[in-house]
Amino acid sequence: MTLPDTSRPRLTVRGEAHVETAPDLARIGITLTARGTDRRATLADLARRNDAAVALVREYGPALDALETGPLTLAPELTRRGRGEHVRTHHGTVHLTATLTDFTALGELTTRLADLDLTRVDGPWWSLRPTSPAHSEARHQAVQDAVQRARDYAHALGTRLDALLELDTTTPDHTPFGAPASRMAFATESAEGAPPPLDLQPQRQTASAYVTARFGLHPPSL
Repeated sequence: MTLPDTSRPRLTVRGEAHVETAPDLARIGITLTARGTDRRATLADLARRNDAAVALVREYGPALDALETGPLTLAPELTRRGRGEHVRTHHGTVHLTATLTDFTALGELTTRLADLDLTRVDGPWWSLRPTSPAHSEARHQAVQDAVQRARDYAHALGTRLDALLELDTTTPDHTPFGAPASRMAFATESAEGAPPPLDLQPQRQTASAYVTARFGLHPPSL
């Protein structure tokens, strides 16, 4: 006698997988600064430093994945004395983000950027591309993990799986975030002579996948 589907026992399990691999991308943040008493001169200095930084980054064309400009700020600083509003100096900043795929050039580029006048460098931040095979491998392993767990529970009940009823790939709310990527930050006014390139070692990345699977079971004999 075949029981109706509503009376068949069901089993819900969670599968997860974590695949560790080398990063695909390295991103660095570049902050250029200019300051002076004359507003136009400050803006001109900022534009000159921006052009120099952009030209330097573009020298690494084959290793460069993307170069993007972020917020630009030019603001006056008022004197703290007196009742009137008097501009003491002007501060200008512009932010750039460079993403590289060739890590052999990363240390040299980072060092050369930090050697520019009034320039700050942050990073690197390592990451995987959305199309990285590691993500696909993690998804496959998560499904296999769910199936194996379900089989283990079914075996403990003296039965076996009947059919897959539902597969949910929604990430659980309690999924822990990965450890923060390593970060460095340094700035320089100017320096004589080219500094030696930094030896930056890529930080391995983890691709994670989670699934919730619901299976129908053959009725066990308990």
